[in-house]
Amino acid sequence: MTTTKLSELAKTIRSKNAGTDKITFDIIFREQETYDRVKKSGVLSRERVCAILGLPERRLTDFVEYDPAFAIKFTISRVRPSGSPGDPDIFGAQQYAPFLDVKVPL
Repeated sequence: MTTTKLSELAKTIRSKNAGTDKITFDIIFREQETYDRVKKSGVLSRERVCAILGLPERRLTDFVEYDPAFAIKFTISRVRPSGSPGDPDIFGAQQYAPFLDVKVPL
């Protein structure tokens, strides 16, 4: 099966703080055709997102396929508040990396 990396299909893949206790992720596409293909493939379902991040499903607080913006958005609960001792990413901006190499079937 031929695949393409998500990073080659998406216009934007990012993560950032959503308050002190959550991190939100945005995966945004340029056109509807690509967005629909990724959505239909299931590589970014609730279950797959948890598997990619190695999280239990209870930490995924929101998951939205937002058709008007060709975007898939989801939010996770942090283990510890942003900026607290032991927090490895105060801004939550480095958490998106596992999604760059996700393979999407053509």
